[in-house]
Amino acid sequence: MANSSSSIAPGKAGIHGWGGYIPRYRLPTSEIARVWGWPEHQYKGLNVSHKSVDGPDEDSTTMGFEAAYNALLRAKIDPKLIGAVFFGSESKVYAVKPSATLIAEMIGATPDTMASDLEFACRAGSEGLKASLGLVSSGMVKYALAVGSDTAQAEPGDVLEFTASSGAAAFIVGPADGAAAIVEDTFTYVTDTPDFWRRAEKPYPRHGEGFTGEPAYFAHIIGAVKGLFEKTGLKPEDFDYAIFHQPNGKFPLKVAQRLGFTREQVEAGLVTPMIGNTYNASALLGLARVLDSAKPGQRILLAPFGSGAGSDAYSIIVTDEIVERQSLAPKIDDYLARKVEVDYASYTRFRRILTMLPRG
Repeated sequence: MANSSSSIAPGKAGIHGWGGYIPRYRLPTSEIARVWGWPEHQYKGLNVSHKSVDGPDEDSTTMGFEAAYNALLRAKIDPKLIGAVFFGSESKVYAVKPSATLIAEMIGATPDTMASDLEFACRAGSEGLKASLGLVSSGMVKYALAVGSDTAQAEPGDVLEFTASSGAAAFIVGPADGAAAIVEDTFTYVTDTPDFWRRAEKPYPRHGEGFTGEPAYFAHIIGAVKGLFEKTGLKPEDFDYAIFHQPNGKFPLKVAQRLGFTREQVEAGLVTPMIGNTYNASALLGLARVLDSAKPGQRILLAPFGSGAGSDAYSIIVTDEIVERQSLAPKIDDYLARKVEVDYASYTRFRRILTMLPRG
C-alpha cells in the first residue's frame, strides 16, 4: 500500500534495531476465573486466552535488558554510541533508583550517556521512543535506546487480573540513513483524564471503569491518529499495518474500525489475545512483531496509549535495510511459541502475591 521512503525529508530519525521479550510462563484466563468464580460470559469478551507471567528470577529490568540486547543485535552498532537510554515502566524494581542506568550498564553504553526512567502508565515507553527521535533528529545524540517493560500489577480477583501481564520491547533509534524503518511523522494527544491510577505505597492500581473506554482509550487514540492524518494528509488506506495499545483483545479492533482500518491491517501486530496486556510493552511488542516480517516500502501506523491520559501516533516507513536484520535476533513469534502453562498457585508464588506472616 505504501510508497517507498524516498519522500522522507533529511534530518528524520529511524529505527535501527528492535527487540522484544516475553516470559515463557502463561496463566490461562480460565484458571483465574476458576479460582475467583467468574462466570465465563464476564471474561470471555476480553478476547484474552492466556497472560504471560514473569518467572521468580525475572522483573521489569531483566526483561528490559533482554529486549534491549535483541535490539542491539539488530542495530549492529557499538553500544558506546548510544547517547541516551530511556526506560518506561509502571512496575520499576526500585521506588527510587533508575532502571535505565542498570540497562545502560548491562549493554555497555555507560558512562558517556544520559539515562532516565519515565512514567506515564502504559505510554512511558512510547514517550521514550518519541524523546529518542527528538534527540537524534536534533543531533544531540547519534543513537538512543527506548525500552518499555512491565510486570503489570492487578489486585487478585479484580477484572484487571485477567489481562495484566509481563513483557518488554526495545528500540534503538538513529539517523534516517541506514535505518530499518524511518519515522516520517508523529502526533501526540494528551489530557487529564483519571481512568486508572495507583497511589503511593499502594500495591495495586485502581480504575474508573466508566472512564476506561470512551473518554480515555478511544478518545485519545482517535484524537492522536486523526491529528496525525490532518498533519500529514495520510489516510487509513495508506497503511499496511495499524498497531494500537492493547489493554485487551477487543479494544484495538474496535478503535481500528472506528478510524477506518480493516481487521487485516491490525491482526499482524495484535499479541494481547495470546499474552495479555504487557502495559508499556503492549503496542511496542506489536510493532516489534510487525517489523519481524515487514517488507521494504510498507507503512506502519503505531498508536500507544497511557492512562491519565495520552496517546502518540506514529507513521513509520520500512526501508530495504530491514531484510537482513529480521533474522539477527529472536522474533516475537519465537517467544510466543515457547509457552509453559502454570496454575494460579504457581502464578501467585512467581509474582510474590502471597505474604507470609511471621510465626509465633
